Amino acid sequence: MELNPRSRDIIQNLIQKGVDIPNPLTLDIGKEVDVSRISGNGVKIFPGCRIYGEKTLIARDVRIGYEGPVTIENCQIGPGVELKGGFFKESVFLEKSSMGLGAHVREGCLLEEQARGAHCVALKQTILFPFVTIGSLVNFCDCLMAGGRGPRNHSEVGSSYIHFNFTPDGDKATPSLIGDVPRGVMVNQPPIFLGGQGGMVGPLRLGYGNVVAAGTILRNDSVEDNKFIVGKSYKGLVTDYTPYQYTSLSRVVRNNMFYLANLVALEQWYKYVRKLFFTRDATGTMLYEGAMEKLYMAKKERTARLKAMAEKMPASLKNHPARGQAAARKKEFQQKASGVCDMFLSDLIDTAQVKELRENFLSQLEAHMPSSNADYLVVIQTLPDSASMAGTRWLQQVVDELCRRVDSTFPSMRLFKI
Repeated sequence: MELNPRSRDIIQNLIQKGVDIPNPLTLDIGKEVDVSRISGNGVKIFPGCRIYGEKTLIARDVRIGYEGPVTIENCQIGPGVELKGGFFKESVFLEKSSMGLGAHVREGCLLEEQARGAHCVALKQTILFPFVTIGSLVNFCDCLMAGGRGPRNHSEVGSSYIHFNFTPDGDKATPSLIGDVPRGVMVNQPPIFLGGQGGMVGPLRLGYGNVVAAGTILRNDSVEDNKFIVGKSYKGLVTDYTPYQYTSLSRVVRNNMFYLANLVALEQWYKYVRKLFFTRDATGTMLYEGAMEKLYMAKKERTARLKAMAEKMPASLKNHPARGQAAARKKEFQQKASGVCDMFLSDLIDTAQVKELRENFLSQLEAHMPSSNADYLVVIQTLPDSASMAGTRWLQQVVDELCRRVDSTFPSMRLFKI
């Protein structure tokens, strides 16, 4: 039996580079795959795997398919990553992150260092900060989750958890922010625990140190830190239903805008801070480019979903005739949503105050870094408290400035109090 003719030359080249391929006959590798983007140092590809896409990157010491066949399409996979079984598309996996058997990771995901998922985890447009751990049988799309200080002190999503991200009106303007970016990037916040067999109805916000009891369905924000949250069930009810009510429009828009502002803050963090650390590895630049691409994809996804919801405001006003502020909010959102969304896709956040705060933090970071080859997590987690606070102030200013601009555009909604 011979190798698949389409894959033969590529597989032979990979073997010559040093990639460990125990059963080459079982692999399918697309002719568009760039062999130069696959390391020969410690990489092992187990039987039954498929690798596609000209942007696919596989760094050193990666293990693919140990628990079952893996399909990879245009993913950027960092050093020491383990993708044990499943489907992975247009996502980034940073150093020593991992996913178990039956994973379904679709486009727009970014798993930072040592983030991990057990078996049968579904992700899409999801960002996990370092050490965040997801249990088995979980659907966790359209979320950003931070919190925790290490592999034994990490934010966790319990098994059989669901982030409910699709409404009866067909909307997906439902991203949930579990933790935040300005504090979360410092990797020094208390972990967040979402108990198993529970759920979250997006879009929601949740503070650090919060523990949500198993079986709880979260339907309301809980932005305070260090709370124990126990949900309650709805009473039985049968009543009339009409679509496009949007009775909580201001809250939904507020949480979407806050999520977008945090994405911009994370983009700034990558641009000015994380980029410094990617250059220590031969594949670092390509990993960095992949991460920045995914952050832009995240912003495009969120703005597209908001614009689609804004287009339903005429139907909402028709189905639910409103007066006064309620009607004004819907009309204002319909008319101005597109312009506000486009603001988040531009690069106009470099105000004098943002720049001053950023330069203050970067100078402290530079003084703290021992060398250009310093480990990212070690450097960030050993920053003096004053430096960590300076970094948080910079990123919080980015978030606050964007929220101010949103407020000035949506005066009838009164979204933020900054």
